[in-house]
Amino acid sequence: MTDAALTVTRLRDAFDAGRTKPLAWRTAQLTALRALLVDHSADLEQALFDDLHKNADEARLTEIDIVVAEIDHALGHLREWLLPKRSPVPLLIAPATARIVREPLGVVLIIAPWNYPVQLLLDPLVGALAAGNSVVLKPSELAPATSATLARLVGKHLDPDAVAVIEGGADATTELLEQRLDHIFFTGGERVGRIVARAAAEQLTPVTLELGGKSPVWIDDTVDLHVAAKRIAWGKFMNAGQTCVAPDYILTTPALAPRLIEAVAQAIHGFYGDDPAVSHSYGRIVSDSQFDRLVALLPESGPDGEPTGGAVLGGRHHRATRYLEPTILSGVSLDDEIMQNEIFGPILPIVEVRDLDEAILVIRSRPKPLALYAFTESEEARRRILEDTSSGAVSFGAPSAHLSVAGLPFGGVGTSGMGAYHGERGLLTFSHEKAVLSKPLHPDTLRIAYPPFTRGKDAFVRSVLGRLR
Repeated sequence: MTDAALTVTRLRDAFDAGRTKPLAWRTAQLTALRALLVDHSADLEQALFDDLHKNADEARLTEIDIVVAEIDHALGHLREWLLPKRSPVPLLIAPATARIVREPLGVVLIIAPWNYPVQLLLDPLVGALAAGNSVVLKPSELAPATSATLARLVGKHLDPDAVAVIEGGADATTELLEQRLDHIFFTGGERVGRIVARAAAEQLTPVTLELGGKSPVWIDDTVDLHVAAKRIAWGKFMNAGQTCVAPDYILTTPALAPRLIEAVAQAIHGFYGDDPAVSHSYGRIVSDSQFDRLVALLPESGPDGEPTGGAVLGGRHHRATRYLEPTILSGVSLDDEIMQNEIFGPILPIVEVRDLDEAILVIRSRPKPLALYAFTESEEARRRILEDTSSGAVSFGAPSAHLSVAGLPFGGVGTSGMGAYHGERGLLTFSHEKAVLSKPLHPDTLRIAYPPFTRGKDAFVRSVLGRLR
């Protein structure tokens, strides 16, 4: 047997033995996961710096602390979430009781990406443990320092019979996908998401796909432009733009675009100084292949990495350090290459449209995004954005911040994903809601439904039950 097969078998044995179902076990595992994050935050911060040049403060805010908050929310509500939910019963089967019982699925697989390798591996783990499952964790090989650190810490803190980490590349993932699993939770790009979905279909394994897409921003002249620009720059350039819910492009009017560009440029300077290359707050691109892909999207540049046209701000890059400067592109057409796929890097195109009507047409003409952001004080504009577009989430005035609200489901729609998690929705993702009906044998009120069907029964059904419809 392969390592994947042996691991899944061990975890299934633990699940089948009932090890993971007691509330005490679930609470203990969540508490241990919290200790892992808090007690070893320095180790995780160093690993994230090694992989992504991620500042320690950013690592805590966007990775470690967000999972700790998720754990605290789950621990505070878990007993309530697990209570059976009563459901009314129709007169035909009364007296009876009906309830919904949430039960764990079994052995689940969580596949994480490289851009937030702590948060996007451990945040879904919170829901999986809260639901009472055994869990296989597959961290990204493209963040090797974080992968190794998590493998070591998970093995030390969590129940080794019920939670396991398998490291490795595509071969390891392929072997895992060949196993009999009860749910697969994947975060990553659309291309690999299709591969995961196909493999899951072979075994009829349910999947949650957290993908991405081009998340647009609409901004009009009703807002404080400088505050809006700071928030857009923060959401776009954190983690060097390698965020699935980062603003992908801006839609605004020709009259507002020049002032917006200036305000975003000021925000970037305020965040990262004269030269972001020496800022301890700015990250790096994860790999050479990702760096080359992003540079190919830039306007032409000289041999020293200096932009030669097209970029109104930024564009400088250095392959040896995988540094790509925060970059703004103006005059971008919807037909340009950069508008065909998710950018997933620190390049921000600005697309000019006549008005909100045209902006909505642009959004509706493209695949449904993971998030849609709007900066407007107009209640009518907000209403139209909510009602006339479809996206995984809508956020007014703050890109990316909705991820930190445990009570909000996080997930995509259409090609940006299927399924959701965070808070109670995370527990539901990794649970089966079992319908339970209990009806006493006496009195046998179901006899009205038994054959033979007589005139008396017909009259009763029509006169008594018919009035209840």
